[in-house]
This record gives sequence, C-alpha cells and structure tokens, in this order.
Amino acid sequence: MTSRAERESLVAEAERIIRTGSKSFRFASRLFDRQTRERAWLLYAWCRACDDLVDGQTLGHGATRLEDPMERVALARSLTERALAGEEVGVPPFDALRVVAEECGIPHRFITDHLDGFALDATGWRPANQADLLRYCYHVAGTVGCMMAVVMGVPPGEEEVLRRAADLGIAFQLANIARDIVEDDGVGRTYLPADWLAESGLEQSTLSLPESRPALAALAVRLADLAEPYQASARIGAAHLPPRSRWAVLTAANVYGDIARKVVERGEKAWDSRTVVGKPAKLGHVARALAASLR
Repeated sequence: MTSRAERESLVAEAERIIRTGSKSFRFASRLFDRQTRERAWLLYAWCRACDDLVDGQTLGHGATRLEDPMERVALARSLTERALAGEEVGVPPFDALRVVAEECGIPHRFITDHLDGFALDATGWRPANQADLLRYCYHVAGTVGCMMAVVMGVPPGEEEVLRRAADLGIAFQLANIARDIVEDDGVGRTYLPADWLAESGLEQSTLSLPESRPALAALAVRLADLAEPYQASARIGAAHLPPRSRWAVLTAANVYGDIARKVVERGEKAWDSRTVVGKPAKLGHVARALAASLR
C-alpha cells in the first residue's frame, strides 16, 4: 500500500520530469481534474524514463548512439516487472508506474506492448512499408493513448474507445516523425518506410544532405496526410471521456495537429530549427478544444 507521503513525493518528481520533458503534454494535462492530472504525470514519468534509458538521453534531450541498447531494454523490462508486481523499486519513475497501475488497473498488455517499441529501436529496426510504420507508432505512442484512456476512466474492456485512443497516439507519433526526420537521422534512426524512400529516390545515408530537402518536404506532407484519419478517429473517441478529460485530449490533438501543419508549411526549411507551437497558439487551441468538447 502506497503511503500518502510517498505518493505526493512521486507526483512532485513526475511533475518536475514532465515540466522539462514535454511542454506540450504538460500544457494539456493542466486541463485535467487534479486526480487525473497527477495520474497522467505518474504515467508520463515512467514513459519518459524508459525512453531516456534506451536512447541514452536526459528528459528527452541529447539522444546518443549506444553500445548496449538491448541491455538497457532488458533493464527497463526488469524494473517495470518489479513495479507491476507491487515491489517498491527505489527508482521514482518506476515506482510512479506501480502507483498509477494499481490505482487505475492499467492492462499490463499495453505496458508490455510499449516496451516492445523500445526493443524495435534497440535492434536498429527500420520500417519496410507503411504497415510497419503504423505498427511502430502503435507500440511507442498508441499504447500510451490506451493507457491514458484508462487513466481518464475508460473501462479496460471498452475496446472500441481504446482503439480510438490508440489512433490518437499514432497521429501524435506521425507528427513527431515528420518534425524529427533529420534529428533522428543524426542518431542513426529512420522511421520513413524503405519503399517511400525508394519511390522518392532517397537513400538512408543521404537524408540529412541539403539536396534531399525537397523530397523530405514531400514525405512530411505524406506523413501529415496519413495522420489525419487517425486524428479524426480519436476525436470521435473523445466523446466517451469525462468533460475535462475530453477538453484536455482535444487540446493535445489540436497542438500536435498544428505541429504537423507547421512542418508542412515550412517545407524545405522545416528542419533548419525545431518546429514548435508557441504559447499564444496553444491558448487558441485550448479555446477551440473547449468549444468542441461542449459540442
């Protein structure tokens, strides 16, 4: 049984992690009621810790090439299994998972599927086609959508709603991939399907070269177009959420949709600097999401 003091300490640490690790997610999470917000932070802390461990980065920044990625995946699995068994791990993000999994009854299959996504990265996996890309997006982000849905009160047996929650995560990840094509290439990762590259006359070894930018801009449009039906599906699913959770989810959908649009609008310059959504624009998305949630 988690004491009140331990839970408060874990929530405070999770809030610190999300404040640095994801400004967009933290911004949207502030629209939740307090209990849901704290649980979302606890879940995020675990997701971020696994990502940092496997990518050799700190709070989502400074990813490096590692010599032992599979050993790191194994460590993440081991710590996670201990947390799900109810053991006090002594590593705050994994103890955060223990708390939120106990409180919400998060199905362990989503947690396992999420870790499988890190294993794909650790093996140097690259998608051969669009189906591979979407499978990867499910593992690394669609599963998070499912877990967040349960945190927001969706019963684990509501498969249709959970499928739409996974669709939102997939849409988010497609936007991230479009934004980070060149950055990912810098650490030896390519999430553009091999058949897309072949059709565009690109090779993985030349993605960061200036002469590749026109083709990359076209592929970013393709990623944004691919994300649209998943966004639409997720918005339908949001109707099943409590009002404040619906507001937060629609806000996050608006922000990540804006990231994809901005990448497309910037064209060949999209990778000169990181594409971000400024605070005034985020506030506009909050207002529009509120109107949509009330409808």
